[in-house]
Amino acid sequence: MNAHLRRAAATTAVTAMAAMLTACGSAKESGDKAKQSGGAKGDDITVGLLLPENQTARYEKFDKPLIEKKISELTDGKGRIVYANAKQDATLQTQQVDTMITNKVDVLILDAVDSKAIAGAVKKAKGAGIPVVAFDRLAEGPIDAYTSFDNEEVGRVQGKALLTALGPKAEDGQIVMMNGSVTDPNAALFKKGAHSELDGKVDIGKEYDTKEWKPENANANMEAAISALGKDRIIGVYSANDGMAGGIITALKAAGFAALPPVTGQDAELAAVQRIIAGEQFASVYKPYAGEADAAAEMAVALAQGGKLGSVARDTVDSPTTKGVPSVLVPVVSLTKDNIKDTVLKDGIYTVAEICTPKYEAACDKLGLR
Repeated sequence: MNAHLRRAAATTAVTAMAAMLTACGSAKESGDKAKQSGGAKGDDITVGLLLPENQTARYEKFDKPLIEKKISELTDGKGRIVYANAKQDATLQTQQVDTMITNKVDVLILDAVDSKAIAGAVKKAKGAGIPVVAFDRLAEGPIDAYTSFDNEEVGRVQGKALLTALGPKAEDGQIVMMNGSVTDPNAALFKKGAHSELDGKVDIGKEYDTKEWKPENANANMEAAISALGKDRIIGVYSANDGMAGGIITALKAAGFAALPPVTGQDAELAAVQRIIAGEQFASVYKPYAGEADAAAEMAVALAQGGKLGSVARDTVDSPTTKGVPSVLVPVVSLTKDNIKDTVLKDGIYTVAEICTPKYEAACDKLGLR
């Protein structure tokens, strides 16, 4: 080989070696960056919190502050929450997920407006390396974790409460079932659980799926049921939540019922607790929000930091699109006037002063709420 060729070969070898070293350095740098944004994440994380609506009191009164508090505790005050509320608009929520992806949050806690419609956004987040914790409602798509209450059990608790209220009068007329929104997978589970208790024991005269869970829609449905069945034939109302129960009770009062039939609910909203004390609503379902919020926060922090969920999520559930999702299911309690002291008061959800306003003082006195 002549000198010119030897020099060319040496130059080529040096160039190739430099390219290899550069590639190795780039790969290491890329790996380091991935490590920093993934498993090596410390307490300095950003959690995107997406809640579905603000008409139901629980989301902003309980869920949001409880999740914020737990995230802060778990991250020594360094974790940051970026919050958005979809106001019952599925399209807006999809846009909110896109914004969270653009802002490069480390993990999402998502309570879906529409469990099916959000699946594409969940997939997009997953593609961007952002894990998703489905909160309260089982979103479709490749979610990483899920926490909620045992929603069929919620329906069973509601159904049992209505049967308890009706007692031997269960066969004396018809009940109305006011289910939640068809876009909420929980509503189907509440309905299933309630039917498992009520079917064959009562005559269901009318049944509705209530658009967007709105009290005004439940009110209109109840007016239609009263018109169709006649107020003398309605002996009870299954309402899937407290907001709708308020709309239902307004319709019952407007129709001139001599005595209000028993009405169920869910969420232990303050107005519902007051209606229970006053004898206008028979029962609600108390859901210990702190347990659900803590589970969501613990799973979100673990996922953001690259940890495992085994110590937090001991159950699994299947969604229509994803099997074996690590899950935490929190038990619920039937709330009636008999256990207000042992539930919402004991757990500090409300104070006696909040419940026993002047309008309800006499009713509170009868129950010994002081």
